[in-house]
Amino acid sequence: MRYAIVVEKAANNYSAYVPDLPGCVATGQTVEEAEREIREAIEFHIEGMIEEGLPVPQATSTVHYIEIAA
Repeated sequence: MRYAIVVEKAANNYSAYVPDLPGCVATGQTVEEAEREIREAIEFHIEGMIEEGLPVPQATSTVHYIEIAA
């Protein structure tokens, strides 16, 4: 599976979340750490859904950047 993640700079660290998996979040002191942590969070989140008999959402989010002239 392949899920889009969003990593944002917070006041003292970085936070990450998965738009297709509500409630799946992680933090880290660096972008790299946040990415490692969200990978583990995704795996844990999906395992929990399977154990509870819930359907695992398919990845539907996409990421695009647009340029705006300043």
